[in-house]
Amino acid sequence: MHMADALVSPAVGGTLWAASAALTFYSARAVRRQAREALIPLMGVMGAFVFAAQMINVAIPGTGSSGHLGGGLMLAILLGPQAAFLVMASILAVQALFFADGGLLALGCNIFNLGFFGAFVAYPLVYRPVAGDGASAKRCSLAALLASIVALQLGALGVVIETVASGITELRFSTFALLMQPIHLAVGVIEGLATAAVIAFVRRARPEVLLVVPWPVSRGSNRLLFGGLLAATLLVGGVLSWFASSHPDGLEWSIFKLTGGEELALPDDSLHQQLASLQERSAVLPDYSFQSAEAEAEADEAQAWPAVSAGTTVSGMVGGALTLCLACAIGFILRWQGSSRRAAG
Repeated sequence: MHMADALVSPAVGGTLWAASAALTFYSARAVRRQAREALIPLMGVMGAFVFAAQMINVAIPGTGSSGHLGGGLMLAILLGPQAAFLVMASILAVQALFFADGGLLALGCNIFNLGFFGAFVAYPLVYRPVAGDGASAKRCSLAALLASIVALQLGALGVVIETVASGITELRFSTFALLMQPIHLAVGVIEGLATAAVIAFVRRARPEVLLVVPWPVSRGSNRLLFGGLLAATLLVGGVLSWFASSHPDGLEWSIFKLTGGEELALPDDSLHQQLASLQERSAVLPDYSFQSAEAEAEADEAQAWPAVSAGTTVSGMVGGALTLCLACAIGFILRWQGSSRRAAG
């Protein structure tokens, strides 16, 4: 559900950049006040895991489409909504800048759609009431499923509204929504099952994480949790990403149904062109692969499945490491600022 710049006008892109910046500022202030030592490495590890998980598109049977994990709700469950929003912004920034996944003008839209609805709507209004105190595994799993569906439905609707508001006449609101909402209902179910599986692992490794936020910590007791998530990140980003479906994701599939192509042409205005040029220079591994004659040749013909690729593996490792470092850096800075203010006060 990563929007490209061709779907967004400068006015809409700028508005959502401002909204996401305001949410980032609010989240940073909240994390600065409550940041605790164990939150920082968990922000990094979870950011790396969600980055890797988003590389895997799962085919949706009978549709010719696919979907991947959003991760906003999962992050909110384990980190709290404000830290989750900061981590999601970190993931999407790394994807856009280094892998050309999602546009730079559309980055504010993507952060809002994937971060806000999961962390600040689905988590407090659906997950928490259904999960209760987190003591029941069944209630937590049901809550994860329902909240994931709500988050994906709202995110998909956000894409439709932002695209229509941008004046993209090829994508009429009624027909675009009739395609986007049902396909992302299926994606929401997939995400809910994945989120429930991660929660089940966390319940075995550190059950108190699901009971209280903020939760009590000790260095030794976090080894299983952090180690398991890091191992999963390496496995998912380095190997399982080869098995990602080649079908277009829900957004690309919907656009194809309406226009006959998975992408729209980029407008000729200077802002779109300048940002496209900037992204082309910053993306060291565009489309999560090496830029080489071999890669270009493979793109022109049907690839074998699984698509074993050193470029994909390197992208998973590099992207996960960049996200981990960025999320941890944000956590450390905010914790240091909070400590300095409390000491000064």
